[in-house]
Amino acid sequence: MLRKTYDEELQQLFNKLIEMGSLVEDQIKNSLIALEGRDLDLASGTIYKDRLVNQMEREIEKDCLNLILTQQPVATDLRNISACLKIVTDLERIGDHAQDISEISISLGENKLTNELDELHKFFDIIKVMLKDAIDSFVASDVELAKNAKKMDDTIDKLYMNFRKKAISSASKDPASAEEWIDLLQVAKYLERVGDHAENICEWVIFSVTGDYVESLKNPKRMRS
Repeated sequence: MLRKTYDEELQQLFNKLIEMGSLVEDQIKNSLIALEGRDLDLASGTIYKDRLVNQMEREIEKDCLNLILTQQPVATDLRNISACLKIVTDLERIGDHAQDISEISISLGENKLTNELDELHKFFDIIKVMLKDAIDSFVASDVELAKNAKKMDDTIDKLYMNFRKKAISSASKDPASAEEWIDLLQVAKYLERVGDHAENICEWVIFSVTGDYVESLKNPKRMRS
């Protein structure tokens, strides 16, 4: 009976994690929609909803600590809960970056952007799959799915470097557009960081299942902010 109760509590914890992952994915999506459509209300709403992301982080942390204290898990169970504590931190930071993008959107005002956001949409399309696969791999304890999702960060890094080159080149050719390019480059940087946090999640999944630390988890200097 005790094990059944523990398993139910663990499943509830996973369900909350899935819900939080879905929320931060929506936050990133809405921040880009607001930026492209100059929708200041949506940008403001995205900023406001970051409170909900923070609240979910606190609730999940509390649930994790409660399970550790009351159930005293060992081995795989303990690694799962420990990884969950780390994963919610990365999800919360992804939510922070959605807020950052929304704040840039508001600072740009209601004027229509002069530049297309196709490259930024490519960022999101990859991040959406990567983030979903990262969370799914944790719930299913699927190391291969986590490893495959982790590889997507290389594509995101390449997209960022290409966008950076384009922004610098375009701003130098057209100084009047430089300020907007600087803002869009910052948005791209936030999206690149989202990819880093999704990669962190994949690495914690690998740890939770195998007990092996991936290189970036061993080296604090490589951990992302």
